[in-house]
Amino acid sequence: MTGKVYLVGAGPGDSKLITLRAVELLQKADVVLYDRLVSKKIISMVPKKTEKVYVGRAVGDDTTHQNTTNDLMVKYAKSKKNVVRLKGGDPIIFGRGGEEAEFLKENKVKYEIVPGITSGIGSATYAGIPLTHRKHASSVVFVTGHEDPEKKQEIVKWKRLAKSVDTIVIMMGLSRINIICKQLIAGGLDKKTPVAVIQNGTTPKQKMIKGNVTNIAKKVKENKITPPANIIIGNVVDLSETIGWK
Repeated sequence: MTGKVYLVGAGPGDSKLITLRAVELLQKADVVLYDRLVSKKIISMVPKKTEKVYVGRAVGDDTTHQNTTNDLMVKYAKSKKNVVRLKGGDPIIFGRGGEEAEFLKENKVKYEIVPGITSGIGSATYAGIPLTHRKHASSVVFVTGHEDPEKKQEIVKWKRLAKSVDTIVIMMGLSRINIICKQLIAGGLDKKTPVAVIQNGTTPKQKMIKGNVTNIAKKVKENKITPPANIIIGNVVDLSETIGWK
């Protein structure tokens, strides 16, 4: 008989956006393995008697770090402990939750996946940017700006994406924003298309800068924007002037 692993989304930053199910599991867990972007307020919800293990990975860290996290999940579960694997945002949307679930399945460990609000949605909403809108955007795509370094070539076809969707949400793409925008323009995206970059979305430190696909990279540098940050491209960005509420 083994324990169970819960792959849980902590939400985009604001601790009040975590789900009731997630809080319930945190309070019952034997062990919590948590990521870098999980707020201190959420960690404070974990009982003092519960073992807390930091497994966060900073930008630039060796990708083999994930192997250690996988092994810890199995180790604790096979010690008959219930484990919460706590991730910022949603565990599946660029959170490697799918890979972790596969690993648990291979090792015959029971698991449950608990969704969370992904930062791509949360930061846009707090900035007053509706990712879809009946008059402006009927489609939205979530794209990673930082693909697996082990891939021989990029899977994201930025040039094709330029004219195939109304709103583009790019996560983990800040360091490549200049290259990405140039590829989108090469694919036919209007040079005047609005862009927003939102740093520390949904938190008291939230900061947004806006521009267009030709000048946003320069503005990011001038304003010293650093990760974590999301990039939103599309006409809906301009609606923040009307409905921004934070």
